[in-house]
Amino acid sequence: MKFKTLWALAVFGLIIGVAGGPAASAAASAPDSDTSNQALAAQVDASGPYQLVQSAANVLLKALDAHREEYRQDSAKLRALIDQVFLPHLDTELSARQVLGRHWTTATPDQRQRFINAFIKSMLNNYGKALLEFTANRLRVLPFRGNASGPYVTIGTQVRKDDGSQVSVNYALHHTDQGWKVWDVVIEGVSYVKSFQQDFGEQIDREGLDAVIQRLERGEAPAAIRQTAR
Repeated sequence: MKFKTLWALAVFGLIIGVAGGPAASAAASAPDSDTSNQALAAQVDASGPYQLVQSAANVLLKALDAHREEYRQDSAKLRALIDQVFLPHLDTELSARQVLGRHWTTATPDQRQRFINAFIKSMLNNYGKALLEFTANRLRVLPFRGNASGPYVTIGTQVRKDDGSQVSVNYALHHTDQGWKVWDVVIEGVSYVKSFQQDFGEQIDREGLDAVIQRLERGEAPAAIRQTAR
């Protein structure tokens, strides 16, 4: 499994585990319309952190397994699946606020919203198809041993690479009025929020926030911006 694929997990905050938990009996139909995507979205249980992990895992894996080739041929369908089923469970504002760090406090409301929109869109456009490499036997969600009554929790998963080795992928969630949401992902001890915060911060210092936002809006991959900061 490529590192790019692992970062797709961090990018979207998609909660993926092994099918077979509480939502395993949920049927995954081809998301050819808003109606069917809404039906898939309704199967995701955000009432608890582990429930979110397990149910989102089943919905994603079933949809991919049933229509993988369809998604390969039509990226718009994959994007619609992500947009309607999974992005609602990612706290894009909190993640963007952490990525921008001190630059968030000086950004205008318009700059903040433009950055959120451009950052997520760029991630989806550049890394979305990497999700098609995921299969149920590569992913395992670990038993939850934390306190679900607290505001912040971490859910651990393991991803099996092509060589059989395991990679630790931990999801940081917090409780909101809309239920539990993912705001950071830590891969082998590396937080994607902190990593992007450092690299984007250096580039914003050099070019300015508007210039970085414009690069994202033009479709430049965030990884390319990270590389120019080094």
